[in-house]
Amino acid sequence: MTDNTLVFFVGKPGSGKSTQAKFLASQTGWKAFTSGDLFREIAQEDTPVGRKVKGENDAGLLQPHWFAIYLYLNSLFSVPEDTGAIFDGFSRKVSEAELVVDSLRWLDRPFSVLHLVVSDEEVRRRLEDRGKVSGRVDDHVIDERLEEYYRHTEPAIGTFRNADVLIDIDGEQTQEQIAAVVRKTLGLDDRQG
Repeated sequence: MTDNTLVFFVGKPGSGKSTQAKFLASQTGWKAFTSGDLFREIAQEDTPVGRKVKGENDAGLLQPHWFAIYLYLNSLFSVPEDTGAIFDGFSRKVSEAELVVDSLRWLDRPFSVLHLVVSDEEVRRRLEDRGKVSGRVDDHVIDERLEEYYRHTEPAIGTFRNADVLIDIDGEQTQEQIAAVVRKTLGLDDRQG
C-alpha cells in the first residue's frame, strides 16, 4: 500500500463499515468520507431534497445512484493526489461500483475495496441493538435494508470482485480484531499508528 491509497469499505448494513473507517482514519490521519453521514446531514435540511432524502432513509431505501455518485466524486476530487482517503458506504449499486473502478483507474490512483462479511443473523442482532440507542429510524427497517442490499449492493460487490480489487474480511470478529486484520491487509503493521 502507498501513502495515497484510497480504501473503500463495503458490506451489509451493520457490518461495521463506519466503525472500521473511523479506526483506519485515526490510525492513518486520512480523511474518511461516509455516504450515510452525508445523506443524514442532507436529510436534516428543511428543503425538498432534504425531505426526500429523509423519507427514503427512514424507509431503509438506498438513495439514487446519481446522487451517491455526485457525493463520491465531490469527495474524491477534494483528496490531494499524494494523500490517502477512506470511503465508507459509497458504491452500493453497480453503476456506482463501476464508476469507482473507472474513475480511479483513469486517475491512476491505487485503491483497495474491503468487504466486511457478516451473516444476516448478525446484521439483525447488531441493528436491533444499535436501534435501541442510536435513534436512527433506518435501524428499525432491517428487512427492507437487507432487501436493498441483495438487490443492489451484492451485485455491486460482484463488480469489485470481477475487477480483482475486492478483499473479503471476516466481519464477525471483535472490532479490534477486524481493525488488526484491516491494518495487516493494507500493510500498515510496520507503521506508527
